Amino acid sequence: MEMHGEERIVAPRQVVWEALNDPDVLRECIPGCQDLDKTSDNEMAATVKIKIGPVSAKFSGEVALENINAPESYTISGEGKGGIAGFAKGGADVRLADEGDETLLTYDVKAQVGGKLAQLGSRLIDSTSKKLAGQFFARFNEIVSERAARS
Repeated sequence: MEMHGEERIVAPRQVVWEALNDPDVLRECIPGCQDLDKTSDNEMAATVKIKIGPVSAKFSGEVALENINAPESYTISGEGKGGIAGFAKGGADVRLADEGDETLLTYDVKAQVGGKLAQLGSRLIDSTSKKLAGQFFARFNEIVSERAARS
C-alpha cells in the first residue's frame, strides 16, 4: 500500500519539527496508541490497538527515525506484531517546507500487512489506512497550531 498527502499547518517549521519528534505529541495523535516511549534518541517502542473491519488487533513494535535532516525531513519506519491478526510494517518520508507563516508537511507512506489482516483485502486496508492517516494529521495539525498560537 502506498499513500501520499500533505497538511498545511499554521505554525513555524521549527515548532512542527519539534512536535514530530515529541513522543507525547505523537502518542496523542496516533489513533489507538496506548503507549509510545522513547528508547533512544532515534527510536521508540509503541503499542497500538486498532480495528480494521472485523479484525481487532493490539500491535507492539518499534519505531525508528532515520535520514534525519533537521528541521526539514526524516524517514519514520516501524514494524508491529499483532499476534494472530498478523503484522504491519512500513515507513513514511516526511518533509517540511516554509510557506509564509505556515508549514507545508508532505508525506509518502509505504506499508504492508500480513496474516489475518492481509486476508481482509486491499480496499478495506487502504481505506482504513487513509482514514487513520487523516485522523493522525488532523489531530497533529490541531495540537501544533494551538502550540504555535500560545507562543
